Amino acid sequence: MRDPRTIIRRPYITEKSNNLKEASNQYAFVVDRRANKVEVKWAVEKLFRVNVLDVKTMVMKGKPKRMGRFEGRRPNWKKAVVKLKEGDTIGIFEGT
Repeated sequence: MRDPRTIIRRPYITEKSNNLKEASNQYAFVVDRRANKVEVKWAVEKLFRVNVLDVKTMVMKGKPKRMGRFEGRRPNWKKAVVKLKEGDTIGIFEGT
């Protein structure tokens, strides 16, 4: 398997992801586009020492952007929402 730090790119912190965290113990991450659910689960368990119950992944479309008269697109990216066992938390979301 690959290094878990190459699979999990960064936490995805938004208002909606904070509501998921508080309501149902789910955390969102930006992950490598080639990573599957099994690799994401393995990487989260390895990096944060928690028990993962469920992984949901989705490919997010890149937004169209303009710079003056030139048009382009941001790249597509993959988001993973991970549900943890009751009582487990991830410190980077808690501020510790």
